[in-house]
Amino acid sequence: MPKSVHSLIKLFTFIVLSSAAIAQPLPPSTILPERERARIVDDILEDRFANLLPQLMRREGIDMWIIISREYNEDPVLKTMLPSTWLSARRRTIMVFFDNGKDPVEKLAIARYDVGKLLKGAWDIDVRPNQWDALSKIIEERKPRKIGLNFSSTYAHADGLSFTEHEEFLQKLPTAYKSRIVSAERLSVGWLETRTEKEMAIYPLICRLSHQIIQEGFSEQVIQPGVTTTDDVVWWFRQRITDLGLDTWFHPTVDIQRNDSQDFEHLRTFSKRPDKQVIMPGDLLHVDFGITYLRLNTDQQQHAYVLRPGETDVPASIKTAFAQGNRLQDLVTEQFKIGKTGNQILSAALELASKEGIKGTIYSHPIGAHGHAAGPAIGMWDQQKGVPGTGDYPMEANTAYSIELNAAVDIPEWKKTVRIMLEEDGFFDGKAFRYIDGRQTEIYTIPRKLGYVK
Repeated sequence: MPKSVHSLIKLFTFIVLSSAAIAQPLPPSTILPERERARIVDDILEDRFANLLPQLMRREGIDMWIIISREYNEDPVLKTMLPSTWLSARRRTIMVFFDNGKDPVEKLAIARYDVGKLLKGAWDIDVRPNQWDALSKIIEERKPRKIGLNFSSTYAHADGLSFTEHEEFLQKLPTAYKSRIVSAERLSVGWLETRTEKEMAIYPLICRLSHQIIQEGFSEQVIQPGVTTTDDVVWWFRQRITDLGLDTWFHPTVDIQRNDSQDFEHLRTFSKRPDKQVIMPGDLLHVDFGITYLRLNTDQQQHAYVLRPGETDVPASIKTAFAQGNRLQDLVTEQFKIGKTGNQILSAALELASKEGIKGTIYSHPIGAHGHAAGPAIGMWDQQKGVPGTGDYPMEANTAYSIELNAAVDIPEWKKTVRIMLEEDGFFDGKAFRYIDGRQTEIYTIPRKLGYVK
């Protein structure tokens, strides 16, 4: 890692860790300026091309990987391979990766321009005016055994080759090579799901930023009981993200469970969530929130309780319910093992939960370059018997997941059930799982005392 980038990460770490302990608004200096972000993004991308790409191509037995995109209709994989200064493809951009068994993998761009400093332009328009002819020449010269293209019926992430591009490519491809075309689904998923050492050096800081914003939003700095609505808090989160120079990949949600006649089936089905509810003392608040920063995403769900007059802590029954949510998280992550499919993990965790009397629903998913990322799906809220396709995908080492689920627990004094809905980002190194920036183990109070992670 270049010294400049290493120094930036050290500074970034110090600022974030220092401000995390005091649960106060994030200082503007916490967020890196665009030029420094670009340096980190490009350094990580160079490392991924040099070290991760050869491993994945050899694992999947594909010696030539071709990715084709037109401007504003980019392949999801290609988007993650563009340098920091490229915000989209240019005209038609074709990337070719060829592995002749020796490092480094050859990286070519059949395009009018070099793609940053990492993919050398290999199209001489004066010699071959037709872009497809230039690509065909590259293929004939290198004689690949398998040509991987991004088409997949299982993963949208790996299905980025458009119908038109596919048709035009096949029309120009020499006949002898048509039988060598294979789906690059597993190669694409591997590229997207694998987190490198350099990425994991900064991912905790990104998750910490996201946690800090939740703490700030779920506090008396933002919420005035009897006045503030759930919709107010949702838009506060969106505005805070913008003000900090960050981005998000989904609109946040904030909802309430309280001691009234309303059941919470809308929370189970993720539909018809009431909005613009006024937040009152005695409410159990829930947020679903995530940010995008340095090309990595977070996805987190946490809870806060609004103290009633005279209360100094969360009621014991709600604390007990929250503990069941934490226990369900443990039952899921204890099943993580290389080669185990998402469906196998789901089934085992639900069986153990049932034995412990936990009424759980599990819908965990990979996270990283996308919020709902490529890799094994561990249930969906409406598919608790298993998820065809993505749920059959095996778990690999060095992959990240959002442990998303809920536990339905009876609250005696409310005479009904609440759903403890949790989501935290974690990393599986092939041997053990860990939360990237810890997890919520105590419900925040509004107003609250400092600290939340155990």
